[in-house]
Amino acid sequence: MLAIKRKNKTIKKEFRTKSPKQIERHLKGVANHRRIEILFLIAKNGGISVDIISLRTKCNLKTISAHLIRLENAGLIRKVNAGRMVCHELSPYGKIIHDFIEIFSHS
Repeated sequence: MLAIKRKNKTIKKEFRTKSPKQIERHLKGVANHRRIEILFLIAKNGGISVDIISLRTKCNLKTISAHLIRLENAGLIRKVNAGRMVCHELSPYGKIIHDFIEIFSHS
């Protein structure tokens, strides 16, 4: 076998500014009081299921499911399969938006 030498290259991480359309997508994801409530609930209890979110928010299961789909499409939450159950957690952008809303709500 031939030994392959790999050069250790340092990878520069470039931070690109988001386009106005990308920013709009993230902000429209939380442009509803119920979705903001769900975002905070997921941030507080990572790995939470739709049933528990529905119980804690005292809202219909179908309504919560629709809000979760919107949050996922906006890139703010991720769905993780845990056996038969689907758990929800914040994405990196979801954490940033959560922190922003939390700071904004106290000002």
